[in-house]
Amino acid sequence: MPEQNLSNLSRLILGLILSVTGGIAFVLAFPPYEIWLLALVGFVPVLVAQHRIMPPKISSLATAVGIAVWLQGYLGPVFAPIGTYMIWLPLIAFFIGFLTDRGDRSFHSRTGYRWFVVSGVITWAAIEMVRLFIPIAGTWAFIAYPLYRQLWLIQPASIFGIIGTGMLVMMINYVLALLVIGWLDKKWQPQSTGAETTLPLDAVLTRRWSIIGGSILTGWIVLSLALWNTSLDTPEVKVAAIQPETSPIVSINRGDDMDKLYERMLEQTREAGSEGAEFIVWPEASFNWDPQEDDRLDLIGLSSETEAHLAVGYIVLAGEAGFYNEATIINPEGKFLGRFGKDHPVLFGGETSLSRGTYPVYDTPLGKLATIICYDLDYTDTTRKMVAQGAQLIGVPSNDWSSIADKHYTHVVYRAIENRVAMVKADGSYNSAIVDPYGRIVDLAVYPEGGEATLVADVQIGDGKGTVNTRLGDWTGWLALAGLAFFTFGSKWLK
Repeated sequence: MPEQNLSNLSRLILGLILSVTGGIAFVLAFPPYEIWLLALVGFVPVLVAQHRIMPPKISSLATAVGIAVWLQGYLGPVFAPIGTYMIWLPLIAFFIGFLTDRGDRSFHSRTGYRWFVVSGVITWAAIEMVRLFIPIAGTWAFIAYPLYRQLWLIQPASIFGIIGTGMLVMMINYVLALLVIGWLDKKWQPQSTGAETTLPLDAVLTRRWSIIGGSILTGWIVLSLALWNTSLDTPEVKVAAIQPETSPIVSINRGDDMDKLYERMLEQTREAGSEGAEFIVWPEASFNWDPQEDDRLDLIGLSSETEAHLAVGYIVLAGEAGFYNEATIINPEGKFLGRFGKDHPVLFGGETSLSRGTYPVYDTPLGKLATIICYDLDYTDTTRKMVAQGAQLIGVPSNDWSSIADKHYTHVVYRAIENRVAMVKADGSYNSAIVDPYGRIVDLAVYPEGGEATLVADVQIGDGKGTVNTRLGDWTGWLALAGLAFFTFGSKWLK
């Protein structure tokens, strides 16, 4: 078998090309491009570059570059309008990847790549789990999001959660990378340096992982199709999302005359009510006062007139302490059912939420209703806590910005599937959606430049029983963290 005959410079250049290609593939997998199949193969060229192309001493540069290119392509435009330290996340990820992956190639060479797929999938899932503890990160750029329209494939998220779904995606990437590496090893001898000797992959190993990976994927698809075709014995409710032409809170901060905007939002609500909407959701921070203390828009009269349950978001300033970002629901009898404080404020935007930590669910003739607010969508726990209390239909007032208009509604799909609950997202100006418990987007309005929309649709509600994911939470992430600890501290015992 001939030895690879490339100089270190040639290896570096070729490895960088492959890494950048992989990063771009991941960017194209996500909205707005939505070439979702690239999510299943995008990491393959990065892994091949790391384990067979790059000079061994700097092999971690491959993953560092691949991930940085991906995050810059996806998150860069998201946070560019914000202009905070968030714009440095791709660079931070580059240095973390370069430092933490430095011993990865050596470990797999030493262990004959027997742990390549397992450790890779576990490490990826553990990192996603860690991000759920970070107030600025959440589930943004989780690798399962490109599959949000493939409902036939992602129903097991109700059992394994979005992290478990991401583990399937990365398993496919790692198995395919293993097969490509095995094929390359048949063509020429892997490069060895110093005391480290890299042997060609064992054909039995690649064949074994082909069978294991294929079996897991087949079982997953069968399970997903079975779950997709299991019906809920629940009624449909006609719901509506009110999206104004411009964001109310932005208009308030600009000092705009709000009378015209509120007049139109009231008209939109009446139009939705005339079409039979029984649950109508307004955006986050629709006004800067507490309607339970000052009903200056006569929301009580509006809910009575439309005979609908009206969910509205509002902000109340509290001096130097911060502010209350809350949502309430008004029933047709004119009663305020309670208040929910935003669970996950956008800290990097200077946001506070002084009343966070309560999770009210309201018994109504429509079923059990609840609300969450905007950034709560980007974490798995808030929706789960609501459904654990029996929530069947959740209103989601939100206030997004232009660069996330074509992305944020995809998070609704996973929160709905994870907990088998219907959700109605009403945004300040950019993206509103009505999603059923199986993740079907029943109605959608996406306007990256901003625009008015009144979504009205019938949607089946959840049964309030939740799912395995509702009961166990992010259990796949916890298992991945345990696995990462094992590979971090116990890898020296693996031969």
